[in-house]
Amino acid sequence: MRTTFTLDEDVAAEVERLRREEGLGLSQAVNRLIRKGMTVTPRSSGYSHKSVSVGLKVDVTDIGAVLDVLDDD
Repeated sequence: MRTTFTLDEDVAAEVERLRREEGLGLSQAVNRLIRKGMTVTPRSSGYSHKSVSVGLKVDVTDIGAVLDVLDDD
């Protein structure tokens, strides 16, 4: 597929670096970088939800009971 696009300066610099280091043509270097980006897995945000039992059980389908429990405090 033949197309025209504009590379940001940092991307163009990386393409040129790859071309120089590995003796690749422009299309080969661009394709290699795109493929590399396609295989990178995103990092986990590190968020972990923690639950703690507080010993309170309320049937949330009965709103009246929920309000009664909350009013008891």
